[in-house]
Parts: sequence; structure tokens; C-alpha cells
Amino acid sequence: MFYHASRTEGIKILEPRISNHHRPLVYFSKKRENVLVYLSNAIQKFCLENGFENPGVWTKWAAYGFDPGGIQRIEEYYPGATEETFKGVSGYIYSASDVKDCGFEVKIPDAVTSDKPVEVISCEFVPDAYEAILEAEKAGLVRILRYKDVTPKGHEWIKNTIREEFKTAAADYRFFLKAKFPEILKDME
Repeated sequence: MFYHASRTEGIKILEPRISNHHRPLVYFSKKRENVLVYLSNAIQKFCLENGFENPGVWTKWAAYGFDPGGIQRIEEYYPGATEETFKGVSGYIYSASDVKDCGFEVKIPDAVTSDKPVEVISCEFVPDAYEAILEAEKAGLVRILRYKDVTPKGHEWIKNTIREEFKTAAADYRFFLKAKFPEILKDME
């Protein structure tokens, strides 16, 4: 089984779309729990809740990685990031069985990409993405690295990364970063 998450209801055919890799693809995971993070985008959610209008494509926020063994690790770069991003957000997990991997390397464990439309065979409504992530964490399927548990080296990495990202960020991303990391970015404009 292959899984794809979306906030859009009623999809029957998943069509390739241009995303971070600048070519039309449909992204899947072989693990249901790994697609939960795609039900919400921290940048888009924050901007919309705070009146920032964006006429273009929203910048994607992907604060996750993978532990050895392929367990997804959701990383909090600021206190309460996971709850803030996912609590109260609903969406859908679409399943497909006939996915021909087009071989595009995304360097994400258990990911599969298709450059062709894919038929949906089932759909699961997720009423609260945060609750679903906490359930997956409790089952040992994902791990949340909470901000309070980030090492000093990790905090230094966050600081350096945020400063570098800010230099070339799109307007929506800059708005988000300025609000979430004011101390890190206080001397930058």
C-alpha cells in the first residue's frame, strides 16, 4: 500500500504536481504515519492565521528527518511547534496500490514518486493531525524531538540554518521566520 496526504477532500485520481523538486510528481510513502506531516504546513498556517496574504505558492516547511532504521523524527525548532502546526488540522490520507515508482530520488526513506496519475483506492479522514501524530508516537512509529530536548549543538544548527535561510527566503517564509525566531534574526532585515 502507498499513502499520500492532502487537505483536499474527494480526490479520485492523484495528479502529478510541481513541488520542491521542480518537476510534476505525486509523492507517496510506504508508511501511513510518514504522511501525517503533510497535512499541515507551519508557514502557510501561521501566515493565514496572522493575516499575511500570499498570492503565490506557499513555501514548504519540512521540520523532520529520520532516525537510523527509518523512523520519522519530527523536529521542533521552536517551543510547541508540533502542536501549533498540527493541532485542529484535519485532512485525508489517500491510499493507492498500483504505483509505478518513476525512480526520481527524493532521499526520503520509504518514499515513492510517480510522474503519472495514480488512482485512489481508499481514503481515511484524519480529524486532528496532532492527535494522529501523538498516536503514532505512542505506537513507536514516529518520534517527536521536542524543543526542550534539542542539544546545544542542535540549537546552534537551528540558529545558523534560520539565519542562512532568511537571506534568500520568499516573503511568506521571512514573515514566519521573523515571528518565530525574533532573537535569532533581530539584527537581520
